[in-house]
Amino acid sequence: MRMKALTDSQIVAARSAAPVRHYVPGGCENGGGIGRLVGYIASAAREAGRAHLVTDTRGPRWFAPTSLPRLLGAILIMARDRIVAPERIHHIHVAGRGSTSRKLILTQAARFLGCLHVLHLHDYDYSTDFAARSLHRQLLIRRMFQHAHYVVALGQRDRATLVRLLGVDERRIVVAHNCVPDPGPRSARTAETPLIVFLGRLSERKGVTELLFALSHPVMKELRWRAVLAGDGPVEDYRRRATAMALSNRVEMPGWLGVDDTRALCARADILVLPSHAEGMAMAVIEGLAHGLAVVTTRVGAHEEAISDGKTGLFVPVGDSDALAAALAKLVSDPEARKHLSAKGRAHFLRHFSMKAYLQSLERLYEAVSAQPQSKVGAP
Repeated sequence: MRMKALTDSQIVAARSAAPVRHYVPGGCENGGGIGRLVGYIASAAREAGRAHLVTDTRGPRWFAPTSLPRLLGAILIMARDRIVAPERIHHIHVAGRGSTSRKLILTQAARFLGCLHVLHLHDYDYSTDFAARSLHRQLLIRRMFQHAHYVVALGQRDRATLVRLLGVDERRIVVAHNCVPDPGPRSARTAETPLIVFLGRLSERKGVTELLFALSHPVMKELRWRAVLAGDGPVEDYRRRATAMALSNRVEMPGWLGVDDTRALCARADILVLPSHAEGMAMAVIEGLAHGLAVVTTRVGAHEEAISDGKTGLFVPVGDSDALAAALAKLVSDPEARKHLSAKGRAHFLRHFSMKAYLQSLERLYEAVSAQPQSKVGAP
């Protein structure tokens, strides 16, 4: 993090400030990876004695008759906070598509009310989403990011997008890789059949079609393994595809799993696979490292900032089901290779992706935000 040094009095004032409020599409329960991250942050902050409030800006999914009133409700909550807790920091999470449209409204309200606010960019390809918008909408988006007190990026690619495309002052950008709570040391596995897990929305972007082709590959059919593909999306469609590929006896698709069920699944797994075509920084990859799983993924988004090929995980080319099958077959058939990646990956997680370190970086961010002058209500 690159931020101005604070005086002792500024730090004391910042630490005594009112709690942070996060604005998340879908909240912690229905916000996908963003919601899960914010849920982890709120839980860890609560254990550390600091409250992080969470406000849903959309509802379970976008549906105008219910989502628009929820967005209006979020603005009213922000306005109330400006009166009863004027020092509160508003941490606004934004992605592309409809999320950006809603956050244009919410950040306009934050500027009008004079609220201290941070924008946190989560997206698998924000530059492409931005390029598809009208010139007028691009101007509004640039203004939104440029007027935030600080902007958080998931990795260096998104940092470059913020500087070069959106014109954000690089001194107000913080790179914060996603993180997950530490599930504790990995228990010894005694099962003879390795378990492969996929965590995320079942979709083409996540590479689920390539994954099914890889699992049905001749090299995999000769080996003993099971797989669980856990996530929402068109689950029934992918179940039918798996059945057509004669995978139904080996592959389970339980749908979206909550935090506890995800943790239980990872505790009995051996390999985490995520052959995505595009990502920011996938929570699933960090979950895999935390649980000491052998991680197989692609060089997209900020994954190269989390995985070192052959040391803490394996990379395969995007869209290459043959290479994916070969990587999975190698890990399924070689317990020592799995053990090596497991140990190195978990050690890497403990050094770089712990919740404690993440919360400390957030506290430094919030201290820097709190030291900024607040605008008056109604200021442009």
